[in-house]
Amino acid sequence: MTEHTIHVAVIGCGRIAGHHCRSIAAVDGVTLTAVCDLVADKARAYGEEFGVPWHTDYRTLLRAHPEVDVVAVITPSGMHHEHGTEMIDRWGKHIIMEKPTFMRPEQLVDAYGRADKRGLHIFPVFQNRYNKAVTRVRQAIENGELGDIRIMSVRTRWCRPQRYYDLAPWRGTFSHDGGALTNQGIHHVDLLRHLGGEVARVNATMRTLGAEIEVEDTVVATLTYGGSAVGNLEVTTAARPDDFEASLSIVGSKGLAQIGGIAVNELQVFTPDPAACAAHSEDFSTCVYGNGHEKMYGDIAAFFRDGTAYPVSRDDALASVKLLHAFYRSDEAGDWVAVDSDDQSTRLGRPNDAVSDLYRTPEK
Repeated sequence: MTEHTIHVAVIGCGRIAGHHCRSIAAVDGVTLTAVCDLVADKARAYGEEFGVPWHTDYRTLLRAHPEVDVVAVITPSGMHHEHGTEMIDRWGKHIIMEKPTFMRPEQLVDAYGRADKRGLHIFPVFQNRYNKAVTRVRQAIENGELGDIRIMSVRTRWCRPQRYYDLAPWRGTFSHDGGALTNQGIHHVDLLRHLGGEVARVNATMRTLGAEIEVEDTVVATLTYGGSAVGNLEVTTAARPDDFEASLSIVGSKGLAQIGGIAVNELQVFTPDPAACAAHSEDFSTCVYGNGHEKMYGDIAAFFRDGTAYPVSRDDALASVKLLHAFYRSDEAGDWVAVDSDDQSTRLGRPNDAVSDLYRTPEK
């Protein structure tokens, strides 16, 4: 791609899409070209807010705006592969994929293979990696301030009542959403790797306790790393009546680090340098999505401008999706499972055309 402003189209106008649009507007070298949603009122609202054309058919959008370089795919998770691969195969566009990138490891491998053939790129979204607290703790791990990791712990206690799942047909389905772990807990799953290194084995138990849905709203798990480190994970959306906690802590041989807040945005405990807590915490009270998307678009602009490597590689994204599937595979097997396996969950991301048809755009 020659040097020029990167034109981005946003496909899917849910709540997170507005944050993408605002982040694009804040970054030099990137511009929002158009937005699209099957629901006209949603597309119109973002189009008018950001002063760009809006569409209800992404094919119409792409024909009308051939200058689009990158498509941000922000449709239901179970549609990511279908929508993303069409952007690659038919339209020749780079794609930005919201979490959990793809629902199945095989989908991720397939999409990257297609992109390679076209000379295109995929940019997975893991915005919490950019948080000041997360970057400071990763630095501490890399430079030895915390010593050897002994225990990694995740605890997320959030509230998602039945009315949340009733908002849309894709919510609460294994095919298009996944449960508390895939939707709400995916960033913590990613951080288990990003901070702790590769997980070797997991043993998970899942339950549905607070809503009438087919997916889990509660999971507890133990895990082991390749060395001597161990970990535990607790994620639930069955807490009532509110969100209470989302934390990640690391017990090291030289100290303790704990990250909490709305979205791992507060460095709450950091024994190597307690003064670092205030300096590396951020206020996310006005936006739970934080500041990471803006930094992500800066990295995308840098990639096209001067070839700076995007920080989430294919192997990195694949390893996080494989770890996600390992928790489900363990629950299905009722036993420990190895993470580095070609096996996949029989439930997560399984086909469901009845739901997919609701989010497909008919050919005209």
